[in-house]
Amino acid sequence: MSRPGIPALFLRAAVLHCPNCGAPGLFESWFRIRPSCPSCGIRTERGEEGYVVGAYMFNIIAAEMVWLVLMGAVAVVTWPDPPWNLLLYGGLGLMVALPFLFYPFSKTIFLAFDLVFRPAGPT
Repeated sequence: MSRPGIPALFLRAAVLHCPNCGAPGLFESWFRIRPSCPSCGIRTERGEEGYVVGAYMFNIIAAEMVWLVLMGAVAVVTWPDPPWNLLLYGGLGLMVALPFLFYPFSKTIFLAFDLVFRPAGPT
């Protein structure tokens, strides 16, 4: 199997497919990733202790960036009288909901990121 390019890795990951081979079916459910890809067999947690911390980091950063953009956009569009209660409670709701929404994407995107630096070996 040839090594996919960096754009291909991240595009496959963005649609929740295996970044290595592009096959669907990497997830059993929204919160449960399979131990390995059903098509190419690459392990989804690639053997290092603390590997999942990277995916969690991607998840939190993505949630914070979306929160920042949305809250900033609402404040700019409604300036000089922004809806402070909406920003407060909406922001709180987003910071709780977004990590759950981004969870599977963070797993596949971090796997793609890892594959850039540590390509999969022959199976």
